[in-house]
Amino acid sequence: MPATGAQHVLHLDGEHGPVTAVVADLAASLRRVRVGGTDIVQDYGADALPSGASGIVLVPWPNRVRDGRWTLEGATQQLDLTEPAKGNATHGLLRNTGYHVTDRADAAVTLSATAFPQHGYPFHLDVSVRYALTAAGIDVAYGVRNVGEGRAPFGIGSHPYLRVGDTAMRDLVVTVSGDRLLETDERSLPVREVPVEGTGRDLRAGAPLRDLDLDTAYTGLETVDGRVRHRLAAPGGSAVELAADPVFAWVQVFTNDVYDTDDGRIGAVAVEPMTCPADALNSGRGLLHLEPGEAWEAGWSLTLLHP
Repeated sequence: MPATGAQHVLHLDGEHGPVTAVVADLAASLRRVRVGGTDIVQDYGADALPSGASGIVLVPWPNRVRDGRWTLEGATQQLDLTEPAKGNATHGLLRNTGYHVTDRADAAVTLSATAFPQHGYPFHLDVSVRYALTAAGIDVAYGVRNVGEGRAPFGIGSHPYLRVGDTAMRDLVVTVSGDRLLETDERSLPVREVPVEGTGRDLRAGAPLRDLDLDTAYTGLETVDGRVRHRLAAPGGSAVELAADPVFAWVQVFTNDVYDTDDGRIGAVAVEPMTCPADALNSGRGLLHLEPGEAWEAGWSLTLLHP
């Protein structure tokens, strides 16, 4: 058994050749997507922990909670500090949990897990993630149900590292329509929300990654044909588009120059759809809520675009 659990291999005959994907049990991680021979998701290897949180599902909060501490109805909640170097609780409660298969087909798989009540988060959520191949990529659909007592606050996101075939990360151009971003402190926690103009991190017209060092959350995203859309483009014109339901009103772009693969370290870029930004349990910004018995669904997709 690989270190990341069972590897679920999906296959579909698409319009530009075979479409394949690999999903791991650990954190329901999206390990690989290939469209007609072009990789659009960076693989980290089955026997290694997800490099830089690669491909994992972030629930019931994405990103960080300051000091792992927040307040619920006047009572202080203390989460485990899973980023001890910065003193934060990071990327939710299921990043080290093995999901199990609840539905399977040749081109699709649904993985499910439970976030049990615990110190710092006294709520009981059932979580599902469905990956389904399309003719030019993959659809990702989340389901969250409150199976406990009390109105449960939550957020969700994912941490895919995208690629366009063999093009090096620093040769790619990233486009994000957000007109505002979050400035952060030395602990990667939000300080203020500012317009993107003049920050050197305005991605609206497309920005080469060659000279950018990003770990930045964007919002004020433009909706096109019912979805917010982000793009990573190679010099030849091929591109990968991440299109998300509007509830994913935030996206984190992270350039990682020490991404570990089976062949050594490379540069990789994560484009992370999120329903809320860092520290949302404290700020309330973008935070969702579920009443007991209530369910929620939303999703996003990756598509390879040809010139």
